[in-house]
Amino acid sequence: MKKGIWKNEEVKDLFKTVEEIKNSNKSLRVAFARHAAKYSRKPNSVRNYYYHEVDNLKDDKTRLKQIGIDLSKHEKNEIKYFSQEEEDSIMHKIDAEVKNGVSVRKACFNLSGGDVELMLRYQNKYRNFLAKHKGEEKQNNIIKFTQKRTIISDAEIQALFMGLVRLVKKNAVDEANSKMLNSLEKTNIELRKTIIELQSKEHEIERLKKEFARIKQENTKLLEGAYEKRSERAEKLREKLKSREIKTKIYN
Repeated sequence: MKKGIWKNEEVKDLFKTVEEIKNSNKSLRVAFARHAAKYSRKPNSVRNYYYHEVDNLKDDKTRLKQIGIDLSKHEKNEIKYFSQEEEDSIMHKIDAEVKNGVSVRKACFNLSGGDVELMLRYQNKYRNFLAKHKGEEKQNNIIKFTQKRTIISDAEIQALFMGLVRLVKKNAVDEANSKMLNSLEKTNIELRKTIIELQSKEHEIERLKKEFARIKQENTKLLEGAYEKRSERAEKLREKLKSREIKTKIYN
């Protein structure tokens, strides 16, 4: 499917996803991102198509009926701008909760009554206000707010805890790697010693083999010499006996 072409099934799926996200009280950006990941599109392209298609379907009742979309669930939210009084009141309320140890995000969520879109507007407004008036004193009826807190929020405690867990895990891995390297080094040393000993023994065995061959050769020579001497003595003894027999015959 080409990325530029929107089939009816995909359009219906997009509007269904938007409805689910709205019912779960989440930002529409979640719906656009989820659809973009599913259909290999860009979130901004999905967002632009959605709002464009909402306008088109208002004027095309035939197609609206054909794809079966309840357009009442897809009304555009008109942006309502805060008056100066509303803005000051919101800033005061958020700042009060922050001073009591509540995070900015949690304070904005509480003030919005669970409306995520409104919560984000409060949060952005508060942070922009702080950035804009940083370092200023009270003037023009605008109050400088502070982010000083005496209590750590649950989110910060959790983040700190997870950081400690990661640090402990890293230290454990480093320690295990160090022990393994030390063990491998000791094993290598013992292996080198064993190889050297085996080489020394091989040299000794080779020397003993040569010595044995030399002794064997000498023994063979000795045996051959002894055999020759026995043969000579035996020959002399036969000659002697033969001479005696001859003499005996002559005298008899």
